[in-house]
Amino acid sequence: MSTGTREDRAAPHATRAPHATRVRVTAEPDWYESAGISLGIRVGGLVFTSGQAPVDERGATVGAGDFEAQARRALANLATVLGRAGSGLDRLVKLTVFVTDMAHQDVFARLRAEYYVAPFPAESFVQVAALADPAWLIEIEAIGAVE
Repeated sequence: MSTGTREDRAAPHATRAPHATRVRVTAEPDWYESAGISLGIRVGGLVFTSGQAPVDERGATVGAGDFEAQARRALANLATVLGRAGSGLDRLVKLTVFVTDMAHQDVFARLRAEYYVAPFPAESFVQVAALADPAWLIEIEAIGAVE
């Protein structure tokens, strides 16, 4: 009877790869720190961001009721987090854009042309019933390359 782990039984001569170092991405001030959330985590050549919302440096909602103002603020926050990790909007790999109303898709399409560069990132545009704050109309999470 073997007492080894499943991994040991499957590949007894294999060695485990070292764990990738995770580096917390912060800003000053860090608008998510009080919630116990990292703005982003850098692992190897990638940075994974938390959903960036339309909030200012103190965490207050910007552009109440104005989708374009909120989208611009969320994109600015995203640029800040990516930049703090050594990435940028020009190195986006994947985005997930959460909106509370799909009717805003045309506005965001216009902003894409303004903020994204070729080769364009993969993106999912998803309508949700609600975001963490009822005043938020958009939240954007992303993966960026770090070079």
